[in-house]
Amino acid sequence: MEERLQWIRLQPDPWLHWEPLRGGLDAHSAIQRRYPKSECFVVEAPFDHSKFASKKLAKPWWNLRRWTGAPTRFAMPDDGVVQMLWANMALHMADDPQALIARWHRLLAPRGFLMFSCLGPDSAQELHTLYARLGWPPPGHAFTDMHDWGDMLVQAGFAEPVMDMERITLTFETPARLLQELRGVGRNLHPQRFAGLRGRRWHAALQQALGRELADPAEAGRLPLTFEIIYGHAFKPEPRVRVSEQSAVSLQDMRAMLGQPVRKG
Repeated sequence: MEERLQWIRLQPDPWLHWEPLRGGLDAHSAIQRRYPKSECFVVEAPFDHSKFASKKLAKPWWNLRRWTGAPTRFAMPDDGVVQMLWANMALHMADDPQALIARWHRLLAPRGFLMFSCLGPDSAQELHTLYARLGWPPPGHAFTDMHDWGDMLVQAGFAEPVMDMERITLTFETPARLLQELRGVGRNLHPQRFAGLRGRRWHAALQQALGRELADPAEAGRLPLTFEIIYGHAFKPEPRVRVSEQSAVSLQDMRAMLGQPVRKG
């Protein structure tokens, strides 16, 4: 995602990093190196995550960049302020992704752009197959196809959405390490998921089944798990107002329109 920023002419100032702890602190550092003079907002939904993010991302007093670089603010910006919104591995975690996309649209300034990634429907198919074979409820909810994400972006008011995807296969030494990775990238939002808490015997049975069914001799017995990664970006266009005898325009839209150059004719 960060490499794709080289093709975008706009130098965003300010920009917003949505939930960087899940999306990756390395990406945050890479974007700051690309836009060293741009102010940054950091938003973490859980309060404890926000405190941890501020400890990880805030520059110490003795760091020269704290005094010479652009500030980092750990707060939600006002609507229509940021020129780039960066959201890595967030959409598949939302129980109402359409509402989240609409919220991102409000936060962006006109001509600003959204960069995001999320898991696609082919993710963790090995795990779904295993659960179905054992007669267990689904291990996770169904992920959205990239074409549907594009439609949601357009419905929210974004323009020129560009979507693509890739498949990445990770291998794990042990079932415990595989489950640790899964806990970090998502959660089970399926309406038919197991309603209660599983016990130690079930957890032991799960690890035994993973080690027995997923071990790949071609990978020296390691456990493969496939992830479909969807990438997307889109722009927030200038507001359009229908011309009539009486037209209502919000203050935010009026400011955006007044910022456009005057066209002859």
